Amino acid sequence: MPHLRRHHADGPDLTNHWLVKDGIVLASLEVAETRAARTRGLLGRDGFDGAMLFPKTKSVHSFGMHFGLDVAFLDDENTVQRVISLPPNRVSGFHLHSWAVLEAEAGAFEAWGIEPGVQLEITEECE
Repeated sequence: MPHLRRHHADGPDLTNHWLVKDGIVLASLEVAETRAARTRGLLGRDGFDGAMLFPKTKSVHSFGMHFGLDVAFLDDENTVQRVISLPPNRVSGFHLHSWAVLEAEAGAFEAWGIEPGVQLEITEECE
């Protein structure tokens, strides 16, 4: 079962969480809870300091984006299965076994040490 607890502090479309690896908070995390939020994603932003999680997603696109993306495909245990770079105006491949997709501005994953095999935690609270 995915490690995602629902919290609607910011309305039903986006919820705020933290992205954690090995007990260390990597970034603030927006979770796109609805189809509308998943469709909108990071469109219209000039940059992004945190990360965005798209549950129930197996592929993404960067059409209309103003910056490149780091994209990680996660299984239902939040283990990174694959990481790709996605320049603006491109489509990722379809990943059948993906439970969710994690996006961040290009370069963030290298700084955070996100690569295949890494176990991530998504939490509402920062310790």
